[in-house]
Amino acid sequence: MTRDELISEIYQKRSCLSIGLDTDIEKIPSFLKEKYEDPVFEFNKRIIDATHDLCVSYKINTAFYESLGPSGWTSLQKTRNYIPENILTIADAKRGDIGNTSQMYARTFFHTYDFDAVTVAPYMGEDSVVPFLEFDGKWVILLGLTSNKGSADFQNIQDSAGTKLYERVIDTAGNWAGPDQLMYVVGATHPVQLKSIRQQVPKHFLLIPGVGAQGGSISEVMKAAHIAGECGLLINSSRGIIYAGEGHDFVEEVRQAAKNNQIQMDQYLS
Repeated sequence: MTRDELISEIYQKRSCLSIGLDTDIEKIPSFLKEKYEDPVFEFNKRIIDATHDLCVSYKINTAFYESLGPSGWTSLQKTRNYIPENILTIADAKRGDIGNTSQMYARTFFHTYDFDAVTVAPYMGEDSVVPFLEFDGKWVILLGLTSNKGSADFQNIQDSAGTKLYERVIDTAGNWAGPDQLMYVVGATHPVQLKSIRQQVPKHFLLIPGVGAQGGSISEVMKAAHIAGECGLLINSSRGIIYAGEGHDFVEEVRQAAKNNQIQMDQYLS
């Protein structure tokens, strides 16, 4: 999916919602585990059926699937294949290693599983990221300022000029690829820094986790980083949407949770 195609989807749906399919087999409704051979995929399938018109992206956190062994990878592949073609697919894998290993990771997610985008950890430097950038039509989503509490341990370290590490990462990575191929992860839990990051990279898309269960605010994110006519944001909610309901009719509450997010975004997408 190109940058222009993504922007078009956002304004057609009046939504920049990304839904995280962080599917924990221990948390899905019990009747799915009793009735279906692949309850993880069945759960995901119902989530997608209920929300695909309200979001522009699905972000699959691969750890939840890897933890199940071979069956988990099968569920991941089936889920990826079920997502409609007009929706951006993100492998939230946070890979990053020496060059030849990164080449294999890139092949895994871009060729074998055919995701549109993958999250990448930048802290081993340029040669660990460039292999992901060698796939035409694919996106690299680089960890910038993450939403977790521990992000302050390293990402906020300052050099003698007062530049923080995450700012240096974002600035340096901008030399590796342009806004048609590179996005950054910036947590919704950092609204003040988000505003300055938007000024630092005005044309790049930002993937924003941390809304909902982690306490981030859609309104604060949109006010800080939305760009009129382009949006430039993918605001992700995982637990707050996919576990919104329980029982046989859980998808009704899931859809309402996604709709509530979309309504908030719609106010800014004029």
